[in-house]
Amino acid sequence: MTTPSFDDIQKIGRENVDQALKSFGTVSKGLQAIAVEVADYSKKSFEDSSALVEKLLGAKTIDKAIEVQSAYVKTSYETYLARVTKIGELYADLAKESYKPVEAAIAKAK
Repeated sequence: MTTPSFDDIQKIGRENVDQALKSFGTVSKGLQAIAVEVADYSKKSFEDSSALVEKLLGAKTIDKAIEVQSAYVKTSYETYLARVTKIGELYADLAKESYKPVEAAIAKAK
């Protein structure tokens, strides 16, 4: 086995830095997408809660108030499940995408 030259070591170092930068870029984009999704959910949740209060204040009977509250709970739960599923998918995609440069480096090293 021959000793690697300085140029070989420098090339390997550059390739490793490039792979790390790609991975960091992917992580950054993924976290940004997750943050946007969470912010959108928070905004919608606040708007829905405000609308609920208005509807409850406008309810003429207790039955109507219970109906409004039940509808709110149902839609809130459905929205929550949809958003949690989407955020989970974003995290899974982030993990897959951020691992690709590492996987490529491992394959190249073999």
